[in-house]
Formats: sequence, structure tokens, C-alpha cells
Amino acid sequence: MLDKEILDSLKNWRELVSSYKIPDNKKAFIQILNTFLPFIGLWILMYFSLNWSIWITVAIGLVNAMFLVRIFIIQHDCGHQSFSSSRKANKLIGKICSCFSSLPFSYWAKIHNFHHGHNGQIEVWDIGDIPTLTVDKYKQRGFWGKLSYRIWRMPLVTFVIAPIYYFSIANRIPTYAKQMRNAKRLVTSLIKDNLLIVLVYVALSLLIGWKFLFIQLFLIFTFGIIAFWFFYVQHQHERSYKQWRENWDYLLSAIKGSSYYKLPKVFQWLTGNIGIHHIHHLNSLIPNYNLPKALKEHPILTKYATTISFRESLSLMKYKLWDEVDQRMVSFKEASRLIKLRMENMNVAASI
Repeated sequence: MLDKEILDSLKNWRELVSSYKIPDNKKAFIQILNTFLPFIGLWILMYFSLNWSIWITVAIGLVNAMFLVRIFIIQHDCGHQSFSSSRKANKLIGKICSCFSSLPFSYWAKIHNFHHGHNGQIEVWDIGDIPTLTVDKYKQRGFWGKLSYRIWRMPLVTFVIAPIYYFSIANRIPTYAKQMRNAKRLVTSLIKDNLLIVLVYVALSLLIGWKFLFIQLFLIFTFGIIAFWFFYVQHQHERSYKQWRENWDYLLSAIKGSSYYKLPKVFQWLTGNIGIHHIHHLNSLIPNYNLPKALKEHPILTKYATTISFRESLSLMKYKLWDEVDQRMVSFKEASRLIKLRMENMNVAASI
């Protein structure tokens, strides 16, 4: 069995990754400089380019959205307390980043850390993950339930409309607070973080004018699409890992349930190495700037992970449901075939 081989081969995984989880403040500072300075520079260029052509602004914005991804990755690492060696610095930097990404720092970090501790658990797929039904759960739904899920799984909805809802509404209300520890404190932090973001945006809108909101909302929208796409590729590949809590294993959820999105170096850099997702899920305390070193020095960590190129990632959009029997993601068409085949087999068995 592959699972047993993975568990045996990587039984010392904690030792393999332990040295990489030590933050390097010099690298962190350099990353702040080579992320925020280009972002601010391109943002100013976008502002002035609106006087020339909106299409030039959009073109610059598509590039600058990638630097917003890098800013978010810094925020993400701060939420894991991995970016800097100082807890206070992580909190301060994370909150500053949140004013750029518009994602409330503490609440988002709490939900995301929950995802890391429960990645692939069927009971809580909707918390910090892309909601996914099993073939059986889909089969049990009525017409409207199936239709709503099919609509949700349309690429236009999953990768365009869903990010709009996620950024504008989902992170403004404490949807999952009751399922977290210290719920009241989490709700309070959510309110404070959202007020901070609103105050910053109102102040800059009054100072700069409508151009600020136009540019910033365009950048956030584009960044949201990129973020949702990456999250999809990282956890919705065919041979992923989904289990009910009683059968769930942390190591398998990291190695099988998270992919290695192998991108050209420039895009790996622009996306803060988050494509090295299987190692990130092994230990979320590894700063993004240490992930390439861990990847290079320990090939065994990638031996059993699903490696996906950009071209290959485009085909993942067909996967809509998790089949517990075959332990893989399937399309709606294939799910219908499997449901029909298994019902026929059950009828044959019942008639014998």
C-alpha cells in the first residue's frame, strides 16, 4: 500500500524539516524590501497611467497583483508566526500587510491555521478550504441541492464570483468563529482588523480620490482570482487525500493532500514559493523563503507528492467531487457513471 510506504519512508519527517523552520530576520527584511517597494512603485505608475490609458493601467495592474500575492504571503507567514523571530514583529507586519490584501489578519490566520490542522478532513472541508462534496453526499442531494453545487463548481463562480464574495463578505462576518477556541476574542479581533482596513481605505480615498479605490479594488480582485486558483490546484488534484476524521493522518494529508505546483522560477518567486505546498503543510512554521532549500535538499519529501506544471494544472478544473471508493477526485460525468454502475452492481448482488 502506498500510504504505508509513505508513512514508513517519511517517519522521520520532523527531523528533516526542523532546521528550516528557524526564521531569518535578514531574509525577512530583504523580502519586505523587494516586495513592498516594487508594489508601491507600480501602484504609483498605475495612478499616473490612468491619465494615458486604462488598458495600460490594467496591464501594469496584472503585474502588480503578483506583488500583492507576495505581500499576502508575508501576511500568511506572519499568521503562522514563521516570518520573523519576533512574535510582536509578526503581528505588526501581518496587520500592515492586511491593509494591502484587505484580509483581516487575526481572523484569517486563525481559520487558516485550522485548515492546516484539519486539511482533508471531510467533516470540515468548508472551513478554510474549497467546499467539496463526496460522490455519495452529492447523490443524496435533491435537484436544487445538486444544481446549487454544480453552479458553485462552475469555473466562473469558483474562480471569479467566489473570490468577490470571499473578500467582500466572508471575511467581514465571523462565520466560523463559533467553531474556534476563544470565539469572543476572535470576533473582537475581526471587528478591530476590519475597522483598521476601512479607516485606511477611507483615509486614502479622501486623500487620493476615486483613483485609489479603483486601483486597489482591481488589484485585490486580480489577487483574489490568483489566490483561489492556487488554493484549488494545491488541494483539488486527482489523487488528493480526503478522509473522515477517525481515519485521517496528518502526514498523509500533507504529502498526498497538498501538491507541489512546479512553476518557472520567476512565478515561484512572485508567489512566495507557496507552490511548494506539500512541504509547507508538513510544517507551517517554515518561512516561505526557506521552502526552496528544503525542497532541494530533501527530494524524499517530494517523491510521493503530486507534482503539477502550469499546463497540467489547467486540466484540474474538471474535478468536482471526491470519490471515497477510488480515493480520487472525479468529474460530474464520471461521478454519474460511477453511481449508475454501482447501483447496477448492487441490484445484481441483491438478485443473487
